[in-house]
This record gives sequence, structure tokens and C-alpha cells, in this order.
Amino acid sequence: MAETDITNYMVRISNCLQTILDLEPELERLELGHSLLDEFVVLKSFLEKIDRVEVGEEDVRRIEQATANFLEELKGPLAGLDAEENGNRRLQ
Repeated sequence: MAETDITNYMVRISNCLQTILDLEPELERLELGHSLLDEFVVLKSFLEKIDRVEVGEEDVRRIEQATANFLEELKGPLAGLDAEENGNRRLQ
């Protein structure tokens, strides 16, 4: 496998993991978010070791699809939370 392919894979996987980790503040606001936050320790650890993991295009696509699915699943709960918070801010 070419070095550029490996670098490309690592960048793509790192982007997926970082995208999820960037949601940490939002997940802290969710009622069930605390159970997900426990998994962030694992993600952070994996991100630090990503350069030592062998992956191929198929693996990267699965990770990207899983990330997209996760983000899609969070849209509803996060949108509901935002709507709830915005409703509480209205002047009476």
C-alpha cells in the first residue's frame, strides 16, 4: 500500500473521530449523553494511536458511514434539546 494511501486513510479516520469528539459539549447537555461520554475516553485513546493501526479503504468507508449514521441519530435529540432551551428563554 502506498504511503499516500495510508496517510489519506489516517486523515479520514482522524476527521471522523474528531467530528464525534467535537460533539462532547453538546452530548453533555443530553440526558443519555453521559453514557456516550464514557466512550469518548476510548475514542480519544484510539485517536492517539491511529498511526499504528492498519486499515484499508473498506475499513475507512465503514468508519465514515458509522460516523454519518451516528450524527444522523443525534440530530433529533439535539434539535429537541435546542428547541426546549429556546422555548425556556422566551420572555413572558
